[in-house]
Amino acid sequence: MKKTILSVAIGAAALGLASAASAATLDDVKAKGVVTCGVSAGIPGFSNPDDKGEWTGIDVDYCRGIAAAVFGDPTKAKFVALSSKDRFPALQSGEVDVLTRNTTWTISRDTSLGFNFRTVNYYDGQGFIVKKSLNVKSALELSGAAVCVQTGTTTELNLADYFKANNLQYNPVVFEKEADATTAYDAGRCDVYTTDQSGLYAIRLKMKNPDENMVLPEVISKEPLGPAVRQGDDKWFDVVSWVHYAMVNAEELGITSKNVDELKASGSPDIKRMLGSEEGSKIGTDLGLTNDWAYNIVKQVGNYGEVFDRTVGPNTPLKIERGLNALWTKGGLQYAPPIR
Repeated sequence: MKKTILSVAIGAAALGLASAASAATLDDVKAKGVVTCGVSAGIPGFSNPDDKGEWTGIDVDYCRGIAAAVFGDPTKAKFVALSSKDRFPALQSGEVDVLTRNTTWTISRDTSLGFNFRTVNYYDGQGFIVKKSLNVKSALELSGAAVCVQTGTTTELNLADYFKANNLQYNPVVFEKEADATTAYDAGRCDVYTTDQSGLYAIRLKMKNPDENMVLPEVISKEPLGPAVRQGDDKWFDVVSWVHYAMVNAEELGITSKNVDELKASGSPDIKRMLGSEEGSKIGTDLGLTNDWAYNIVKQVGNYGEVFDRTVGPNTPLKIERGLNALWTKGGLQYAPPIR
């Protein structure tokens, strides 16, 4: 979620590493029998290990969806916890096969770092959390506040831009590590903490008195979060992208993990085609997978709505509404190309 700013030199080196490391990722993944996903070190709802070391979250389930598509087994997913600083070198070097680590899609990452983005599994935006005792209802009331922020990130730049654009003054309290910044905010060393809104809801859960904190309504940036892969490997890029599209299409068609077996025999051409039961279809094999790849994703992991609801939705501790992440048919931005 943090947008660490790397130097041009590192970006240039990344292009060379990406070319060397991205020859045939799908073949490599099949050969080793597991897909290795880079995830955040612990953000509830997105990627977070429990006390038994079991990973949960919307980014984790994306990785499991890839494993289900490739192997027909969502457990064949390995998770590597990465900091903001380490996530890009890990993908560039081939340490991980895909970055499913709530990372913002930007032009510089799509070009100079040698990565490819296509899908957005969570539309987010930067926001602010404050103590309720501060008695503010809007970020426009924060002039003169001390703001905790992680340094070396676009979060820091967005903060400066927002306050400047609105003629507000603030005192930045900067930290290299997110954990230090949130601890400082919780201890009262600053009035406000800023990061992506989804992260604010997760961070609030970890505070000493969560109910004494509130997320302000303003969203001051666009943060389309999604998986990244190395450039130069279109086959793997397609597989990673169509996992998300399959989940979204399944929700739109009303296919869930509970009814997928029943609907696999449905007379609907769209459903039969997607689930691999259409006679003569080669959609799965054209991806380098089996024709039941999408069936496996939905049966074993769920459609997009199911994943959202169980990881970050209104009935979870985060209590996040669908909002921009609703289907396009329900006023949101989640839209997938057709599987045909």
